[in-house]
Amino acid sequence: MRERPTVAGMVNAQPLPKMFRVRQVFPRPKIETEDIPKVIDELLSDEKFASQVKPGMQIAITAGSRGVANVALMTRSIADFCKKQGAYPYIVPTMGSHGGATAEGQLEILESFGITEETMNCPIKSSMEVVKVGVNEDGVDVFVDKYAMAADGIIVAGRIKPHTCFRGPYESGIMKMLAIGLGKQYGAEVCHEAGMKHMARLVPLFGKVILENSPILFAIGAIENAFDETCKIVVLNADEIEAQEPALLEEAKANMPKILVDACDVLIVDKIGKNFSGDGMDPNITGTFCSPYASGGIDAQHVCVLDLSEETHGNGIGIGMASCTTKRAFEKLDLAAMYPNAFTSTILLGVKIPVIMESDKEAIQLCVKVCNEIDKANPKIVRIPNSLHVEHIMLSEAFYEEAKNHPDIVIESEPEYLPFDGDGNLW
Repeated sequence: MRERPTVAGMVNAQPLPKMFRVRQVFPRPKIETEDIPKVIDELLSDEKFASQVKPGMQIAITAGSRGVANVALMTRSIADFCKKQGAYPYIVPTMGSHGGATAEGQLEILESFGITEETMNCPIKSSMEVVKVGVNEDGVDVFVDKYAMAADGIIVAGRIKPHTCFRGPYESGIMKMLAIGLGKQYGAEVCHEAGMKHMARLVPLFGKVILENSPILFAIGAIENAFDETCKIVVLNADEIEAQEPALLEEAKANMPKILVDACDVLIVDKIGKNFSGDGMDPNITGTFCSPYASGGIDAQHVCVLDLSEETHGNGIGIGMASCTTKRAFEKLDLAAMYPNAFTSTILLGVKIPVIMESDKEAIQLCVKVCNEIDKANPKIVRIPNSLHVEHIMLSEAFYEEAKNHPDIVIESEPEYLPFDGDGNLW
């Protein structure tokens, strides 16, 4: 009887190329971290905004679930300004269905960002309960977090950036924070139910109703540079959000990082996680879009995910967009944490389980082996630490001449074989 080949045996003869380290050069406008409290205080001290925060007012400040740069410092600075005005601020988790769609889970996410009652020096009120605030043009009820609606005023705070699943004038930003963040599980479900095809229309449709029927005072939006650093902070009055957010989105897109080679055979992503992207790995970088309504990023035949970040707490959303992963990453998956987000978005691709290999080496070898129409003795491989930090990456030897002649790529090492330990995992 013929012996069945082992899984490892089917891939371990696949050679892997030498890799070299490079630095990608991007523009770096930046607000120094220590200056952020002063910048926020100066912006909010403008009479247009300061006059709206009056002594004795209860002020709800939104806090989302993304790994926004300096989010704890910015949130604390907003709360401090409110207290300086004689108001009583509190923080409301504003993250749709994230955190397992539970009040406790959303508190845990904020805590992982350094946002606690102790660090913010103000209360945090977390609930999944919502109250109806109106009806949109489609005749659909619009709801908002009950604690936010109990406030005398709401300050919306968040990052403005491209979305991972759709394109439109409002993507990830203030309008989405209103429609889906403040709408909690209900708002997220209703907006996503129609599918990503309609999100560009639905986000402002819901957002406008919330602007008109809830005590939104103003919004504080942050834009980040290619290095995950705060480079701009703006404040928009409630009546300015609709008109001015689209231009800020375009500015955010211009500051996004990217992989400076257009295509590869295999993309290796060392870690994915919610702290890097809502999709685990940002498809605007990795090209791993789970929706046909957005595009961009590197064009890779196969994507290999090696591990999950500690900060993602087992939420491996995005792993489904990989061709292959490791046993180590698979064993860290917490399905109860990753499924609610996918169910709410109605997109299940990101939580499917890819091929699982025993080690990093086998996972990479498999991805090379199953590529079509490539030079398997000299494959084009790109390795990134995660989708948020792509200044320093690795390229395989096949890219050496292209990298040497690229004006925005600096070669930092000569090509060498990847250092695997005795178990086949990268050091």
